[in-house]
Amino acid sequence: MISIKEAIIVEGKYDKIKISSIFDTIIVSLGGFGIFTNEEKQKLVRKLAEKQGIIILTDSDRAGFLIRNFICGIVDNKYIKHAYIPQRPGKESRKSSASKDGFLGVEGIDKQTIIESIQNAATITPASSNEKITKADLYSLGFCGRSGSAEMRNKLLSFLDLPIGITANPLLSILNSLYTPMQFADMLENFEKSNFSE
Repeated sequence: MISIKEAIIVEGKYDKIKISSIFDTIIVSLGGFGIFTNEEKQKLVRKLAEKQGIIILTDSDRAGFLIRNFICGIVDNKYIKHAYIPQRPGKESRKSSASKDGFLGVEGIDKQTIIESIQNAATITPASSNEKITKADLYSLGFCGRSGSAEMRNKLLSFLDLPIGITANPLLSILNSLYTPMQFADMLENFEKSNFSE
């Protein structure tokens, strides 16, 4: 796994699966054109961009460029880096027919080409031995695995101005992208104060 600083923004879930097997960072699937109307996901992308920067990796077809341009329109350019895949004719094995433009998407491009594309844009970080927030931390705090955990998670997500309904594993990934364990502890103090004062 290659550790990088920036979050990677991709079009769909199969792209996310592919990239997740290569890079150690948060990866956001936009849901294709769904991002155009999904204000919560737009908010998440902006938040990650401001915190750690983003790399946009979309398919090299008309749809991919439309989505890339949309993200460029909602995020300040200083937080964005671009990675591109070559326009290679073909179709993914899981699909019955090629895309409208006839090119392979991110999920169909070979691993080495993706690595080179991302590494050209990314800030490579050393393999992290630093402490991280763990699933056990979330459990002990009541954010997963307990009665009422979903409600607690949603309160935390609302406090952090993140999309409601994120499950425990994605939440853990997001928290580790946004906070060190010490910063997380400080944030929780403010979270508890805000809940206590309600």
